[in-house]
Amino acid sequence: MISCRNLTRRFGDFTAVDNLTIDIAPGNICAFLGPNGAGKSTTVHMLTGLLAPTSGEATVAGVPVTSGVELQ
Repeated sequence: MISCRNLTRRFGDFTAVDNLTIDIAPGNICAFLGPNGAGKSTTVHMLTGLLAPTSGEATVAGVPVTSGVELQ
């Protein structure tokens, strides 16, 4: 299960992901589609723990994505 609540990532004045709220149940397949600069890669980086969210929260398999990520 992937769960995001108001997930946001800002780079200075630029907002790459703005208040994403989504639930993906176990066994489901999800695809992110959108134009360049829509925040797809930034979202995946946050969900995999490579990038800390600016605000909001997300869990993957019940584990918060910020566990193990040093917040900047």
